[in-house]
Amino acid sequence: MKTKIKTLIHLPLLWMLPIVLLVSYPMVQAQQIQDQFNEYKGEVRDSQTGDAVSSAFLSLDGSNISTVTNTEGEFSLKIPVRITEGTVTVSNLGYKSKTISLEYFKKENTIIELDENFEELSEISVFTANDAKQLVQTMLSKTGDNYIDDPTLMTAFYREAIKTRWRNVSLAEAVVRIHKKPYTSMGKDDISLVKARKSADYKRLDTLALKLRGGPFNNLYSDVMKYPEYLFRPNELNDYTFSFDEPTRLNNRYLYVVNFEQINKELPWFFGKLFIDAQTSSLVKAVYELNVDNRNVASQMFVRKKPSGARVHPVNVQYEIDYRESDGKWYYGYGSAQLEFVVNWKRKLFNTKYTVNSEMAVTDWERRPEEKVKKDDTFLSQSVVMADDVSGFTDVRFWGENNIIEPDKSIQNAIEKIQRQIERSN
Repeated sequence: MKTKIKTLIHLPLLWMLPIVLLVSYPMVQAQQIQDQFNEYKGEVRDSQTGDAVSSAFLSLDGSNISTVTNTEGEFSLKIPVRITEGTVTVSNLGYKSKTISLEYFKKENTIIELDENFEELSEISVFTANDAKQLVQTMLSKTGDNYIDDPTLMTAFYREAIKTRWRNVSLAEAVVRIHKKPYTSMGKDDISLVKARKSADYKRLDTLALKLRGGPFNNLYSDVMKYPEYLFRPNELNDYTFSFDEPTRLNNRYLYVVNFEQINKELPWFFGKLFIDAQTSSLVKAVYELNVDNRNVASQMFVRKKPSGARVHPVNVQYEIDYRESDGKWYYGYGSAQLEFVVNWKRKLFNTKYTVNSEMAVTDWERRPEEKVKKDDTFLSQSVVMADDVSGFTDVRFWGENNIIEPDKSIQNAIEKIQRQIERSN
């Protein structure tokens, strides 16, 4: 039993550790950067209901420039000024992809509507697999064929928001470089920091929440195809049950949907869905959770240090990973993680419930087959906790030419409240 717990503790989950990494970055002349790109803003909506389409992927065709919509369907897409013509493809699971001329995009209020897919897929002849576990085995065995096989430098935007009950109390954001190793390599990916900012309402935030370990590594390690050991290795598939769900479609690709569930439920156990391309057996998307009903073991997995008199345990752990395709090769494109945990204090009537939402989206990338990574002080460790930089939130030009995920209205309101609280306390 102890051996199993030790293995689980090394999972890429949102741990807590009291280490603070102070970060700094140079501020370049904002107007010079502003002149180098055009920024287009708008919303992606369901064409029938008008509802926001979250996590929709917008990509400038013929390039690696991309972004995703926030939970309210809003997007911001920055294109270098030298690119005056082109098309942007907008896609999301369950919707028909749409290719739109760059001329259609406006500085503000660009409305894009996506149509749902209503095609009956179960009878389509491309779905020939009849053994779900064997399909997953094939998926894992074809990593070298289907995924990037060169060292790759990725630019990504990372956001981590901490909420206590219904109130946002902390927000950290960063532009990072992911030094991605080939998918067939055993080497771990590295992350270096370009710029970052953070703001927190410390009067509403227990010190526990300030010690969350991992930062962008939590999202990066959810990359199932690069790190199968964190979910299931090829030789461990007998520890799971697999079954087919109704198939679906994305970007005109037909996808198997495979449900999976860990058999042994004595310890925290994984369950979720895999979306697998019917033609190439590539994993296109994964959505999975960790059942944490076993509070004692779950606490050991997540809590590395806590104050005396406090009991901390997770109550909900969810992950999502999306892959993108370019020239027949797939790569990490977007990852999100959500952790809810409860803090019970001795001699306190009510507990405190926290929700930590983090997401990371790759916005640009290039292959670097000959490059050898030389680490410097911008490289992050897995124990990173970003320091505060309140001023960054007041500068609308802070991110410059970097593509980011637009902040939700709830986050924007939270920052305003946090700033007012900080101003009153100074």
